[in-house]
Formats: sequence, C-alpha cells, structure tokens
Amino acid sequence: MEGLGGLEARLEALRRRIAASSPAPERVRLVAVTKGLGVEAAVAARRVGLADLGENYASELAAKASALGDPGARWHFLGAIQRRQVRRVAGVVSLWHSVARLEEGREISKRSPEAEVLVQVAFGSLPGRNGCPPEEAEGLVKALGRLGLRVLGLMTVAPPGGEAAARRAFSSLAALGRGLGLPELSMGMSDDLEVALEEGATMVRVGRALFGERPTPGGRRE
Repeated sequence: MEGLGGLEARLEALRRRIAASSPAPERVRLVAVTKGLGVEAAVAARRVGLADLGENYASELAAKASALGDPGARWHFLGAIQRRQVRRVAGVVSLWHSVARLEEGREISKRSPEAEVLVQVAFGSLPGRNGCPPEEAEGLVKALGRLGLRVLGLMTVAPPGGEAAARRAFSSLAALGRGLGLPELSMGMSDDLEVALEEGATMVRVGRALFGERPTPGGRRE
C-alpha cells in the first residue's frame, strides 16, 4: 500500500469523480475496501476521515476490527455470507451488503437482531456469482423484514460486458429499488463508479482507486 500522502491525493480524486457523476453527491457514501491489505490500510483510511470500511472475508474483518480497536469505524461485510462465520463478526458489522438467501438472514437475525442489511441481486448468468435473481428480490426483502432485519436497500456487482452491461445492471437495480421503496443502492467500484453514480448509487465500494494495487501473494502488486 502506498503512503498516506498518496492516499489523500487519491481520496480527493475519488471525491471529484463522485461530484462529477452523481446527481446527489452529498448522499453518496464511500466504502473503503481494505480486502487483501493489512490493518494499516484501515488505520490510514480512518486518519483521512473515512469511517466506512469494507471487507469480503469474515476472518479479515474480525482481525482488522480487533487490531484497529476504533469504535468510530463502521464495518461493511461485502462478500458471500457463510452462515458458520456470521457469529464471528456479527458484533462488529454495521451493514451486511450481500444477503442473497433467507437462511443467511436467519443466521444474522439470530446473532444480531434488527441488523441493517442489503439484498444482493445478481444480473447476468455468470456461474458462481453471489446474489438472488431479480425476480426473487421482493420476496426476500419481505421475508428478511419479517425476521426483524432492517433492509435498507439493494446491492449488485456489474456483470461482465463492459460499460453497457454495467449500466443495464445498475439501471435495473435502481428501478427495482424504487419499486420496493428502498433508498440505498450499493453499486459501483473503482472502474465503474461513474456509471453506477449516474444510475443513482448511494454507496460505492472502492479499493484499488483508493489504496493502489493490492499486493499478490508473492509480494508483487497486481
């Protein structure tokens, strides 16, 4: 990870991108994705005023939250949810972005009653992509609400196919969210956040554009 000075410059560049692309930039929450980086990335993010930190894996989130020891940090769980891991991080996750099945919601509600969640929706036919089909989202949102969870909105990851495919997915998610009366849309990452913001994203999940390329297991940067 590059130094704090570099982080400040990249954060300012990201804020300019958000201001230029979002119709309501003041509503956009920037989630700093520290996946694959050490706790120093979380420390640096907090030093420049970023409170929302994102992780894809329960083990990394638990370790970093413990090492950081910062009650002002808001941890976002972004990856596919394994029910056996929910207990490990339920006490520190502020927002679950990736609820795709009712079974996951049951486990979260058991460990963290009234937790705030997003329903992840999958567009396209990429095998193994986490998320429920769009036509099942309404039923899942209602079922999670009956469990006592606070469903704030929807989340998606753009399917392969470049800007056109991303725009279709983001536009579809926004329409689905409006139809369900859900205010939050978590969509857009380093390479496609402009498209997501133009389509109404209220949260963007950014790692590389904020922290630089992640090191590979051998120590090289991707």
